[in-house]
Amino acid sequence: MTDDGTTSDSALLHVASLSVTLGGRTALSDASLTVSGGELVGLLGPNGAGKTTLLRAVLGLVAPTAGSVSAAGTVGYVPQRHEFAWDFPIDVAGAVLSGRSRSIGWLRRPKAHDRAAAEEALELAGLTDLRRRPIGELSGGQRQRVLVARALAAEPRLLLLDEPFTGVDVPTQDLLNELFGRLAADGRGLLMTTHDLAAAARTCTRVVLLNRTVVAEGGPALLADPEQMLRAFGLDRAIGAEAGAAA
Repeated sequence: MTDDGTTSDSALLHVASLSVTLGGRTALSDASLTVSGGELVGLLGPNGAGKTTLLRAVLGLVAPTAGSVSAAGTVGYVPQRHEFAWDFPIDVAGAVLSGRSRSIGWLRRPKAHDRAAAEEALELAGLTDLRRRPIGELSGGQRQRVLVARALAAEPRLLLLDEPFTGVDVPTQDLLNELFGRLAADGRGLLMTTHDLAAAARTCTRVVLLNRTVVAEGGPALLADPEQMLRAFGLDRAIGAEAGAAA
């Protein structure tokens, strides 16, 4: 972070000492991480570790109780599939174009640049042939690609992905892995929550282990470190409690 509180040229996201309280419960405590252009950062941890809360704090959807979040440029967000209204009467092209709604404006017609950005996003996600299909008729993998394309239509420098591999088939996982790699190579930054350790090990340039705070971070080899994984997933405390009870 620079002296004026903004991110450096390479850092697209800077989360500093972030704490969030939800419903009287600590969701995040003193969590810090960065994402730079060219990085695909995997955010891993057990259920309830605060992964989605961290993404929502970056988006400004939840207010921190302490710390700060600074993001450079446009931020794209790919939510979990159940958060999208798949029964809405719209086709794939329309759903992707809706990712431009912030730049288009309320009740305004999309301009040529908006349509061009949506078309490029459709192509990137391999959806051009499905552009006129109603979203309610899509498979799980196709729906996931729609959400990714919708986020890309906003032309983000930073892309937040919440469990993009959950419930999708292997061909879709392979397509998304290849796409995420291309986006990082193009200089974008990606922060992805995932429970898929194998996918994270294959595709991420760096991983962050989170359990309400950052437990450890490093290269993908970190996922093969049993001590760090035990710490991140809380198993060290469980094992210690069992040992104490046995004694």
